[in-house]
Amino acid sequence: MAIAYFDVNAKIDDIVAVLQRDGAMVLQRWASAATVDAVASELRPQFDTEGTDYQSDFNGYKTLRVSGILAHARTSAELIGHPELLRIVDAILLPNCINYRVGSTTGIEILPGETSQRLHRDDDIYPTRLPSLELQVSTNWALDDFTERNGATRVVLGSHTWDDGREPSEDEVVQAIMPKGSVLVYLGSAYHGGGANVSDRPRIGLVNTYSLGWLRQEENQYLTVPREVAMSYPEHIQRLMGYQGHGSLLGWYPDNPDGFR
Repeated sequence: MAIAYFDVNAKIDDIVAVLQRDGAMVLQRWASAATVDAVASELRPQFDTEGTDYQSDFNGYKTLRVSGILAHARTSAELIGHPELLRIVDAILLPNCINYRVGSTTGIEILPGETSQRLHRDDDIYPTRLPSLELQVSTNWALDDFTERNGATRVVLGSHTWDDGREPSEDEVVQAIMPKGSVLVYLGSAYHGGGANVSDRPRIGLVNTYSLGWLRQEENQYLTVPREVAMSYPEHIQRLMGYQGHGSLLGWYPDNPDGFR
């Protein structure tokens, strides 16, 4: 199978149909070079000071990671809250929840010499899998060109339909090669992983997930992003961070001056 690519003029229904069929696809140049360059620049100080904190056998030892993106890169809200992208997430998640929120936000810089990451499913953070129900939608924004040589994300198309006992083989893997400003969208149940960087330059991606509103978020946005920073964002970004209830009973609190429901 080959990964599907869509441009900015593609119909949302067509994109959603392919995402449901394949488990992953690429939206080409859905953000401007100026926007992604700004995000990369805003994340640079964090990469340089704390990027090695998350290194491990799973994350790699030549990969830098930064979490709590909305605390560091204000421009990232344009990607995380991209209105057309959220229409796609709506189609996948809203049939099974009242609203959804950001599950996690991570900047990832794969340096030269890094090896391929172990293929995995983002939904493995949860202790159960429910047939025909997606718990998360994941995105990886290309802040650089993603190439075969610099570690373009590896995905296994169709793996969102597999039983838990099946493991992917290398001949089932494709790479999400895409120009800067594009975004790989994949279901939380699809196998994927960072690629090996055999080039002489790093590549940066912004990975964020969207999870059903009745699930615990992977990254605690309330503690990761200072309250005053969170409240400085527009309401739709605050909602994505989790500053809203799921209906009238789940996540409520007595003093609710903002009126978010």
